[in-house]
Amino acid sequence: MTWDFSTEPEFEAKLDWARGFVRDEIYPLEVLDLDHTEFRRLAAPLQRQVKEHGLWAAHLGPDLGGQGYGQLRLGLLHEILGTSELAPYVFGCQAPDSGNAELLAIAGTDEQRQRWMHPLLEGRLLSAFSMTEQGTGSDPRQFTTSARLEGGEWVLTGRKWFVGNASRADFHIVMAVTEPDAPPHHRMSMLIVPADVPGIETRELGLMNDPDHRNPVWSHCEVAYQDVRVPAENLLGARGEAFALAQKRLGPGRIHHCMRWIGVCRRAFDMLCERAVSISVHGGPLAEKQTVQNWVADCAAAIESARLLTLHTAWKIDQVGASAARTEIAMIKYHGATVLHDVIDRAIQVHGSLGFSTDMPLEQMYRWARAARIYDGPDEVHRVTVARRLLKGYQPVPVPTEHVPTRRAAALERFRDHLELALAAR
Repeated sequence: MTWDFSTEPEFEAKLDWARGFVRDEIYPLEVLDLDHTEFRRLAAPLQRQVKEHGLWAAHLGPDLGGQGYGQLRLGLLHEILGTSELAPYVFGCQAPDSGNAELLAIAGTDEQRQRWMHPLLEGRLLSAFSMTEQGTGSDPRQFTTSARLEGGEWVLTGRKWFVGNASRADFHIVMAVTEPDAPPHHRMSMLIVPADVPGIETRELGLMNDPDHRNPVWSHCEVAYQDVRVPAENLLGARGEAFALAQKRLGPGRIHHCMRWIGVCRRAFDMLCERAVSISVHGGPLAEKQTVQNWVADCAAAIESARLLTLHTAWKIDQVGASAARTEIAMIKYHGATVLHDVIDRAIQVHGSLGFSTDMPLEQMYRWARAARIYDGPDEVHRVTVARRLLKGYQPVPVPTEHVPTRRAAALERFRDHLELALAAR
């Protein structure tokens, strides 16, 4: 299968505009002490500019209010947006809203799309994806949050953990066990739960990169649902199909994450190189020290390898779909997370105590980068997935295929007549 990462000049012009816009209009917001409300107010006029340039909600097709760019071009855009954690919100493609809009587009009824998806795409609503539970690790088969159908209502009870933006959302999409006697991957369904219905309690969590939960874009919560009632028509998709829907949501979403990580890497790499040529120690600039040169060379190669692997995965999804690219999707997650950590770590080291201080953004990048190895499935699970899928292509053999004596015997038998004639002619 041949592959091509080229993009047309018109889209390259959009990417050039996005680079300048993120640098000139969004970077300055990072150093202001904005709360969530203030940030949304300042972001509103910027969002209008993004819409005018045709880059708003680029993750969906034109019929759903997006641009229909496909995963490859979308990945290139996310590489730019990843340089600032504020940028995705300004471009209308922030998690968890982008994934939830995709879910509603895939599985929602016309009424659900009208009530929830279109306002979400327009930026008038915020959402949460309520899936994970404390103590279950990466195994959703252990989820205990359940919902039962009583008359014309679902009654939801359970506790969810690390739910993004639950305290700020207008509605939650909740995964709950509705078919307890079904096979493990068909036990759960998804429900649309308005955030203002009785019985929902949220507790905001302090994170390694946001211990005071003051981030202007993100919050993470523990959420308790106690006999929460929603209409039967709030079922999203078919009963028992939540696991399959979640996979459709999470697969392409990893392209977005991994390309954003490349953007973070590039920003950290620029800081590393700038510092290397600016500071002198022990008789010469850091840029002339072999160890620093090795870091620069290794970081550059690692960033490019992660970028190409991710773009190839995005291209493959565009060509044959996410299901056929499961190995690559898993691979970019653990590989990209490692590259992200290593590049930021070396940038901090070159800056010394300055990099460790809050006078540089590196320490905050470093703390958030640690989460990359956990969310969307821990790296260890993705490595197992890749290994198992690759190993299925191999069969056990009594003698290694490349065993030289065995190959030599086969070659001698194959060319026996030729070798005998050559020997007789000597």
